[in-house]
Amino acid sequence: MAEESAGERSEAPSQKKLKDAAEKGDVLQSKDLGAALVMIVGAGWLALGGPLLVGALSTLLRGSLSFGRGAVDDFEPGATLIAMLGQIMVPLALLFGATVVAAVGTPALLGAFGFRWGAIAFKAERINPLAGIKRIFGAQGLIELLKAIAKVTVMGAIGWWLLSSRMARITTMGRGDMAGAMTELGHSFVYAVLVMAMGLVLIAGVDVPAQMIRRTAKLRMSKQDVKDENKQSEGSPELKGAIRRRQMEASRRSARSAVAEANVVLTNPTHFAIALRYRPAEDAAPVVVARGRGATADAIRALAEEHKVPMLSYPQLARALYFTTRAGQLIREDLYVAVATILAFVFNIDRAVAEGRTQPVVEVPGEVRFDENGRPSA
Repeated sequence: MAEESAGERSEAPSQKKLKDAAEKGDVLQSKDLGAALVMIVGAGWLALGGPLLVGALSTLLRGSLSFGRGAVDDFEPGATLIAMLGQIMVPLALLFGATVVAAVGTPALLGAFGFRWGAIAFKAERINPLAGIKRIFGAQGLIELLKAIAKVTVMGAIGWWLLSSRMARITTMGRGDMAGAMTELGHSFVYAVLVMAMGLVLIAGVDVPAQMIRRTAKLRMSKQDVKDENKQSEGSPELKGAIRRRQMEASRRSARSAVAEANVVLTNPTHFAIALRYRPAEDAAPVVVARGRGATADAIRALAEEHKVPMLSYPQLARALYFTTRAGQLIREDLYVAVATILAFVFNIDRAVAEGRTQPVVEVPGEVRFDENGRPSA
């Protein structure tokens, strides 16, 4: 059962899995969305650039069929051909540019814009006949067949509706003048292309979510895959343990020098430890040179014993310093009095011991009183 649950693809693909798949060319694609955008752009070009192309062709035809004596005397076929073709280059360039924008816009809308070398890399399965047969007769082939049938049905229904609704106007179009008939025919053609493009948009509205679901399902990961990926990206537990040990050793080395220069260590007495330093000629106020809780606090206390640094138990003050000050920072102003009282005792500790005096009692302001979890306490 454990092996089955580990091998079952029940986890959503990670960002790394999605990125790796995209680099190999496995990106979200929708041919129907691309076809719909191209048809919409084509309909727009027909409406805007079509009359320009018809006018250019008309001018080209009239210029080709009419010539004067100068055209015979100064006959230059190359220049004449370039001049004639130049008239139709503008609308054709508009069509080419609009088609490129539509082709680039499709992957951009799907978040798959960009060139990927992995997409053109050689893959043996692409030329494997068995893999090709499996794609044709497998589940994916069946889905593509159903999509093709749906497209033919939708586009056929739209075409039938367009013809049946405009049949009377088409059959009587030749009774008027030819220019009006051609204009009417052009408008009907643009309308037909636009309506059929809207039909493709509807198909793409179903195809895009289906492609997203299919790609996500194909890239889903098992629990073991997630563990293996975490090991690769973050390192194995053994490596992380070794890194953690090196970090602890480095922190001990830095704490050793910090505690060695401390004047006093305040404890909780067991959970927290704060090493304080105050050099009147150098420090504007007492400085926290080392702080820690748990194992770190144990290390600070051990270092204090090694370097014979006085240790005093002040639970509330130790927690206040721990939760309000980081190592290397001056203590808060509202803790000056409490810490100064303790430092004065430490600086004269030999006399205090000789006189039998105990460590002084200090008051910690209410706004910096905390429990062991760092929550304010009254």
